[in-house]
Amino acid sequence: MKLARSQSLLERAERYIPGGVNSPVRAFRSVGGTPPFIARGAGARLFDVDGNEYIDYVLSWGPLILGHRAAPVAEALREALECGTSFGAPTEREIELAEAITLAVPSMQMVRLVNSGTEATMSAIRAARGFTGRDLIVKFEGCYHGHVDSLLVKAGSGIATLGLPDTAGVPAAFANTTITLPYNSIGAVQETFRDLGRRIAAVIVEPVAGNMGCVPPSAGFLECLREVTSAHASLLILDEVMTGFRVSYGGAQELYGIEPDLTTLGKVIGGGLPVGAYGGRADIMLKMAPTGPIYQAGTLSGNPLAVAAGLAMLRHLRAHPEVYTRMEQMGARLAANPPAGITVNRVGSMFTFFFSEEPVTDYASAKRSDTARFGRFFHHMLERGIYLAPSQFEAGFLSSAHTLEDIDRTVAAAREFFEKDR
Repeated sequence: MKLARSQSLLERAERYIPGGVNSPVRAFRSVGGTPPFIARGAGARLFDVDGNEYIDYVLSWGPLILGHRAAPVAEALREALECGTSFGAPTEREIELAEAITLAVPSMQMVRLVNSGTEATMSAIRAARGFTGRDLIVKFEGCYHGHVDSLLVKAGSGIATLGLPDTAGVPAAFANTTITLPYNSIGAVQETFRDLGRRIAAVIVEPVAGNMGCVPPSAGFLECLREVTSAHASLLILDEVMTGFRVSYGGAQELYGIEPDLTTLGKVIGGGLPVGAYGGRADIMLKMAPTGPIYQAGTLSGNPLAVAAGLAMLRHLRAHPEVYTRMEQMGARLAANPPAGITVNRVGSMFTFFFSEEPVTDYASAKRSDTARFGRFFHHMLERGIYLAPSQFEAGFLSSAHTLEDIDRTVAAAREFFEKDR
């Protein structure tokens, strides 16, 4: 596989952009080599500037449930462009998108659109603190909730991938407002709330972790979070930036039967365009300005392009529930019969191949994976036209545009690796 033009572009980018990339994991530092510079996407495929074609299992880190340039989304964008790109004023489609979200996720009685998943989690935490009058937040090791100062503590994702200090550049006072516990540890949650429950504003959690690789919740874990927060008048925030509309139409909270107080969503509600949302109980959301004292704002919030694309995506998913059945079938086929030394975690169309012989249930067990072997696997797959996340600590994703032939080609390439690298 030739990457001559990509290498040239990387060298050019490094003169103007830190590391040559605008998000750290894209630099391939944990796996080595040159990142392909992408020219275009179509369906389940990516095409780089060197003419290479890949089956894409990154899908813009999850939101492209219908694949690249899906017809409903592309058509909605063409129509929206005829009206304008940004107004900084309310539009009717913002109401329609909010209605579509609340219809799909009933716990979100009211919704505020923002510009990214990071902004959504930041705003949800501010809402929780303002509503409860408390300062402390509980999060879990390996869960990434965006680059919010107080949440960059054992945050998984790129921090885990690059082995960076958790809180570099973050004042200790900010980090000290965050209590970090092991994911899936019911005992640690109960003990923390026994000691500090009346000081805790909220628990924020990925209901299916995706930023230490895909790690599902253990039996009773989410139920424990709901019970203990309710008992101590704290709030439960489900960060569904990754799982929302992906693991089911109503997100992980529908899949597991958990009703949070607040929910955060990401660019899936924009058909892959930059957007996010937070929402939940009306009594909490009405505390946000202009109806309440908690301030949050954004000029591009409710951007007409993202809103139009998101509406098209959500309406298509609602009209075609078979999308989820198909992705479940393909996910099961992809994850079936892993070789010795590999643990496969999967929830619907989210998956990770951990290079570990033990079950991966939390950040500590994820970190015991053989990252060097994963790096060899990554490049083996890339050379055979299979584009995976360049990190052991990221989830992979399927779209409705993938085919059974794509899955079988991927499995065959993986088997070839394991036969050679024993």
